[in-house]
Amino acid sequence: MSATVNDRIIVALDFPTRKGALEMVEALEGASFFKVGAQLFTEAGPGLIGDLIKKGKKVFLDLKFHDIPNTVAGAVRAAAQRGVEMLTVHASGGEAMLRAAREAAGDDGPTVVAVTLLTSLASEDVEHVFGRTPASLVDEVVRLTGLAVSSGLSGVVASPAEVKPLKRSYGDVLQVVTPGIRLAGDDPADQSRFATPERAARAGADYLVVGRSITAARDPAAAFAEVVQAYESGRGPEA
Repeated sequence: MSATVNDRIIVALDFPTRKGALEMVEALEGASFFKVGAQLFTEAGPGLIGDLIKKGKKVFLDLKFHDIPNTVAGAVRAAAQRGVEMLTVHASGGEAMLRAAREAAGDDGPTVVAVTLLTSLASEDVEHVFGRTPASLVDEVVRLTGLAVSSGLSGVVASPAEVKPLKRSYGDVLQVVTPGIRLAGDDPADQSRFATPERAARAGADYLVVGRSITAARDPAAAFAEVVQAYESGRGPEA
């Protein structure tokens, strides 16, 4: 997943309508990578992916596939045919499902990244969902990442708090896509584990997923430029 600096900032098109999403794309000429999530995909349909690709944009399809292996493999193949650059599956779907997703993507298809723990979850949420107390959220993310890596995936989705431990455990071979990004002073909203672009970059995040800090800004283009600058500052010369 080699990328330019601008490619490493994935703008989340968390809009209720196709019109609103495409207007934001037009407003962000410097952005090249956009996330399409469940709400927008359900409203606008797969045709939106084609709209974005025709504009020369890359698509991160964030539908977090989590089903039996055969069904997930079919969904990944369908996404590949649409020209998606990257897509998500849930690590908790298990090794057979993760392997099926990776095999369905093939060598030339989309990059499959595994969602570890949603950035909205705190420790007590994990305890409630899984019926056990995790040693720590970091340990749980590292454990789920190990499952993804052993299944042939080269990337995961994890919060800024887990990037350093993941890089220590798996090195730069593992690509970490990091949501929960907010510019300094922005409302974290429903995020429990979040950070500024600079802090996430310093931790080693390879891709940042940024939504409201850009799309809800008074000047989205200026906010995007601020995120890029902060990411470059955190990454240093190698950015």
